Amino acid sequence: MSAAAAVRTLDAVPASAAVTAGLLGGYATARATGVRPLGGAVLAAAGAVAAHRWWHRGGPAVTAGLAGLYVLGFGASHPLARRLGAWPSVLAVTAANATANLVLVDRPGR
Repeated sequence: MSAAAAVRTLDAVPASAAVTAGLLGGYATARATGVRPLGGAVLAAAGAVAAHRWWHRGGPAVTAGLAGLYVLGFGASHPLARRLGAWPSVLAVTAANATANLVLVDRPGR
């Protein structure tokens, strides 16, 4: 695959789908394998895909804000899990991230 084709493929992935895959997939991978760094790799890879979309659709300020929210969501899911449970906390931070991405970069006409 050429570099141009790879970029077109990245442009076709909604940022909300990428952050959802990163947060849910990262947690599920870490839990299923017992290898937390592997879950972190999934989280980072999906974050890189989302960051491409953030930069091209929203610019530097939106990228910084959504990247911060993504990292904050990952971090907040840990203490939140003590109150809600593991899966509910991951679902809550994923919903917040996906909604912000839909509003700021994935909306039609944006």
